[in-house]
Amino acid sequence: MKVLGKSVLAFVMVLGLGFAGLGTLRSYSDSHEQAQLDIVETAAAAGSFNTLVAAVNAAGLTETLKGEGPFTVFAPTDEAFAKLPPGTIEMLLKPENKDKLVAILTYHVVAGKVTAEEVVKLTSAESVSGKKIDIKTADGKVMVDGATVIKADVMAKNGVIHVIDTVMMPESN
Repeated sequence: MKVLGKSVLAFVMVLGLGFAGLGTLRSYSDSHEQAQLDIVETAAAAGSFNTLVAAVNAAGLTETLKGEGPFTVFAPTDEAFAKLPPGTIEMLLKPENKDKLVAILTYHVVAGKVTAEEVVKLTSAESVSGKKIDIKTADGKVMVDGATVIKADVMAKNGVIHVIDTVMMPESN
């Protein structure tokens, strides 16, 4: 698999946005049907990841995330993006902030297909941005850098999506 760097990070963000509306995830229950769509298509089909999809497009990561992969995306919902300080999303979507947006999005993506069964055995994972994501499991919940996984193992033909309730922000160091 070819390492895609910043492009993969943007893809992760797009996925995160696409999973904002958990009520629309009913189509994901049929894993065969869902596995026919790529990560971007899966997020867009949910209808509740509008922010993420817009961010992925603005970051120029759409084609990367539609690529062969496989990818694991920790995808924030629209509600997760709404928790950000006012004006943050609009600021990140400006062309002059593309590098920041790519860094945030790619922080949500891990190379390879890592299912929930595998995630719970990890204490960290390296994002495609090159930064480490801390993983903790406690009281039946999986936390990734402070975000809670609210739906796991949404399968796509080029990877897997784990829906999270908070946008993860990479440390500036």
